[in-house]
Amino acid sequence: MNRRHRPGRGFEALRYRFEIVSDYGAFRDLQRHRMLTVQWQGLTPDLGAGIPDEVAAAGEGDAYGAALERSAAEYHRLADAGLAAAAPYALCLGYRIRYVLDLNAREAMHLIELRSGREGHPAYRAIAHRMHALIAERHPAVAAAMTHVDDSAEPRLERILSEMRQETRRAALAG
Repeated sequence: MNRRHRPGRGFEALRYRFEIVSDYGAFRDLQRHRMLTVQWQGLTPDLGAGIPDEVAAAGEGDAYGAALERSAAEYHRLADAGLAAAAPYALCLGYRIRYVLDLNAREAMHLIELRSGREGHPAYRAIAHRMHALIAERHPAVAAAMTHVDDSAEPRLERILSEMRQETRRAALAG
């Protein structure tokens, strides 16, 4: 009936394994799911980081790029000083990391339906959509059971609609 109604335990017999490269922020959001196994490489500047289109369109791409470079330089300074364990903390969350998610179909349904929501960050929404497409290629019936996948493609105003709904509720309660 809604995305909180979980499928039966039979979905736990089917497993999926995805190798993903994404920004560190998206990784941290996906890593939080408790029913999956995640393995990751160390966070380094080696896989690079992208500059969001909106930042470039606002004329701040160079400033953003400079911040990424300062972050990487500090990473290297710390690593060269023998502080390799602390060095990743110097990196911006936009740097990419490679990881593997191993999960059953039941958890895949939960993760994909939750993380595909339009209020979600575009980085992990794209991962959820790609995971859904890959499952659909291999097991169309399982993908079809994921009836609450939000595949809308609206402008990147992820949280603003949610904030507007909350404000309307607050105003109704106060009024």
